[in-house]
Amino acid sequence: MRPRPQVKGWCPGAYRPMQSGDGLIVRVRPMLARLTVEQAIGLCNAAQRHGSGIIDLTSRANLQLRGVRADSLDTLIADLDALRLLDADPGLEGRRNLLVVPLWAEGDLTERLSRALLARLADLPDLPAKMGIAVDTGPAPALTQHSADFRLERAGNGRLLLRADGAPTGREVAEHQAIDRLIALARWFSETGGAAAGRMARHLDATPLPTEFTGTAPAAPVPLPEPGPTILGPAYGVAFGQIEAAALARLLSATQATALRVSPNRLLILEAVQPAEAADFITDPADPLRRIEACPGAPYCPSSTVETRSLARRLAPLARGTLHVSGCAKGCAHAAAADVALVGRGGAFDLVRNGAAWDAPVASGLLPETLPRTLGTA
Repeated sequence: MRPRPQVKGWCPGAYRPMQSGDGLIVRVRPMLARLTVEQAIGLCNAAQRHGSGIIDLTSRANLQLRGVRADSLDTLIADLDALRLLDADPGLEGRRNLLVVPLWAEGDLTERLSRALLARLADLPDLPAKMGIAVDTGPAPALTQHSADFRLERAGNGRLLLRADGAPTGREVAEHQAIDRLIALARWFSETGGAAAGRMARHLDATPLPTEFTGTAPAAPVPLPEPGPTILGPAYGVAFGQIEAAALARLLSATQATALRVSPNRLLILEAVQPAEAADFITDPADPLRRIEACPGAPYCPSSTVETRSLARRLAPLARGTLHVSGCAKGCAHAAAADVALVGRGGAFDLVRNGAAWDAPVASGLLPETLPRTLGTA
């Protein structure tokens, strides 16, 4: 595989939004990926009042408000603060890149470790903005395919494990020492020049991990929930991770949900409710849109020269396996191989088979109107 092109910029937070083709992107990091229904409805209202009314679900289970107007930003921040969705300290807000397994229960190990970590964010060294921490301490790891640099997960013997992303093994830790050990691993990363690499796995390509952080393999991974019933309530898929705020507000009202959880596999889990009609959401785990990845594309992203998501919807029934429609070779929507990747370049598409968006294509200059025939005969 070719090396991935450098992805510049930062993860847009609430206090530090990012300019995109449709306005500012403002990211909200729900505490433990959970919002009360009052917070969720308030966020939907804010998205419509201050932005385009579109909400993104990110691969780290965060929510992004799109199309925010610059002259509304201060009022939006005040609204988010009133909803208790922000840290009072902007510096800590930027450090709260925490990914949790979505089906945690009140008082369980995931919640205890997450809250202990949130209380110690100021003790972490300065880390690159895109780095994150996974608290994946259900019965077995479920977040191995989702971006994180430091992982708290289960070992094969069921004990708690701290593992650096990219390392095949980690270190067993007791709950009371887990956060101290994680901070020590973060300091090792910082002190050995990890910032130059930007991410833990890349740093480990050139810098051996000390043996004190190795030795025990994680348990075999399990899948994240799919659309349908869960132990908390019904789960609904969101095509391409993007939904209209008005549609989400209607779903919350129809189901009489008490809370909402965000899963990094483009899923919303509603607590303590019965399923409701949800035409705007994916309710069947076999829906082909669950196998499709697509970034916002043009005109929303200035790096893209092609429109992506309406094309992805047209191609979904024809895709045999996984399909990634990427506006450019950076592959922001899916940083991994797909059975087929269609990559925008100069207003047309390159076609990559069994690879990532930045890999060598087998065909180039494909026009959007020819792609249904190309996939249908592949």
